Amino acid sequence: MFSAGLYMEAGLQIFYILMAVYGWSQWREESTANIKLSVKTWKPINHLFSISLILLLAYASGLILEKFTNAVFPFIDALTTWGAIVATYMVAKKLLENWIYWFVIDSISIFLFMSRGLVLTSILFFIYLIIIYFGYKSWARIKDNGSIKPI
Repeated sequence: MFSAGLYMEAGLQIFYILMAVYGWSQWREESTANIKLSVKTWKPINHLFSISLILLLAYASGLILEKFTNAVFPFIDALTTWGAIVATYMVAKKLLENWIYWFVIDSISIFLFMSRGLVLTSILFFIYLIIIYFGYKSWARIKDNGSIKPI
């Protein structure tokens, strides 16, 4: 039987490796040039497109997971996966709103992990919510200092 979940997990890990290299190259450019962190924001239309893409891909992936795996919440699993992919891209691009996306994704993930009896993982994701709060505040402070660049 086709193991969609296994292939999706492997693909996701490859994506994260590629995004780590991409993000490192993006962030390295500023650090080697002694440029202060420049945080950007998206226009509302970018978020509309991004969220629509996440929902569309989550639905399509959810159908695959539902048919080929024994996932209890295939559509929610797919939603958090695609949301994390987009949020990871946003971090690499230094977009302030990445913190909000992560907050939503990690909040949903807490529910998923609790439903599977993974209490310690749920606690870890709750700790991530605290980190997200401080990360957002830190990047928002950069925005307040006039270093933010809307794209």
